[in-house]
Amino acid sequence: MIDWQALVLSLELAAVTLLVLLPLGLLLGRWLAYTSWRGKAWIEALVVLPLVLPPTVLGYYLLVAFGGASPLGRVFTELGLPLTFSFGGLVLASVIFNIPFMVQPVQRAFEAIPRDLAEAAACSGLGAWQTLRRVELPLAWPGILSAMVLTFVHTLGEFGVVLMMGGSIPGETKTIAIAIYDRVQAFDLAGADRMALVLLLLSLLAVAASFFATARLSAAARR
Repeated sequence: MIDWQALVLSLELAAVTLLVLLPLGLLLGRWLAYTSWRGKAWIEALVVLPLVLPPTVLGYYLLVAFGGASPLGRVFTELGLPLTFSFGGLVLASVIFNIPFMVQPVQRAFEAIPRDLAEAAACSGLGAWQTLRRVELPLAWPGILSAMVLTFVHTLGEFGVVLMMGGSIPGETKTIAIAIYDRVQAFDLAGADRMALVLLLLSLLAVAASFFATARLSAAARR
């Protein structure tokens, strides 16, 4: 039997994570693409760090930083917003863990835009916001779309960070990945197989839709 509650929670987590990360990723990715600041390499290293850290290590440090024993964690708890073993904590962990999946494709998309296009737009009387909206975003859109899909799909399959930060509370922090793990631990391989297949199909559909959309956008841009 499929744990639909866990699947819905995972979809909600992926959607919220995407909504939070999209504006942040656009701002940071564009800034990294255009800046020549000497400390840029350190910022890029921090962006990539969640990719190379084991998820349990990242989850452990988040648990220490925002747990009830930490000053920051106590502040959020007193405000009625506990960040451990809650959906809010899952969102925080997911946003941090998915930063490279959003920022890097966006950065590469903006880096691929010829600089002289922005200069031509300025000469045509377009302001910075108009240039971003009418020139840069349409050209960077395939990369932005890829970043959105990667972030959404990667969130669906998160396990280590989510488990460390949120545990396995049904309806609150138990995602589909944790539900699959629980079924395997209970030797319910048939149930685990069904849920894994659903997750596989969702991920495949999302990635395929992204490829088709990107191909159509690229073809339209060449016309």
